[in-house]
Amino acid sequence: MWTIPNILTLVRVLAIPVFVVIYFLNWRWAHEAAAFVFWLAAITDWFDGYLARRLGQTTPFGAFLDPVADKLIVGAALLMITHTYNDLWITLPSIILLGREIFVSALREWMASSGHRDTVNVSFIGKAKTTAQMLALIGLLSGLEEFMGFPLYWVSLGKILLLIATVLSVWSMVIYLKAAWRFLKG
Repeated sequence: MWTIPNILTLVRVLAIPVFVVIYFLNWRWAHEAAAFVFWLAAITDWFDGYLARRLGQTTPFGAFLDPVADKLIVGAALLMITHTYNDLWITLPSIILLGREIFVSALREWMASSGHRDTVNVSFIGKAKTTAQMLALIGLLSGLEEFMGFPLYWVSLGKILLLIATVLSVWSMVIYLKAAWRFLKG
């Protein structure tokens, strides 16, 4: 159970309250620091999967905890940006993204319980959604539009990437639903 990939996943879970507290500190660089912690957590998501496969350290605990950790940290970040920006173009995509995560998790759980888990494996579109979503959240959490007088446009790019992630999210959900439909309709 205490493998390197599982420890990285646990670190990602433990990073959630840290990054939330940092984000709400009354400190000039709080949002940027919180975005950095979120970025580190996102990187551990890639590393724990890579190391689990590379070192042969896949475990049932890791298979359970990894997607839970992802959903917890992304859910927290979506709530935080919704609170911060108070903007329909952030709130609506956040609701769609959270709803899709719940729907796809429930679909995967149901498919696994009926012996068809492989039918709804992660697709390329799902991975592209995750990449766009993570980059969008880093940009939106940071709040940076300029740094030392140089334009960065992280927030603007974050908003665009959030919309792209939302489209990819719905698209991947439709793919998973189509793959599972024959089992769902009985």
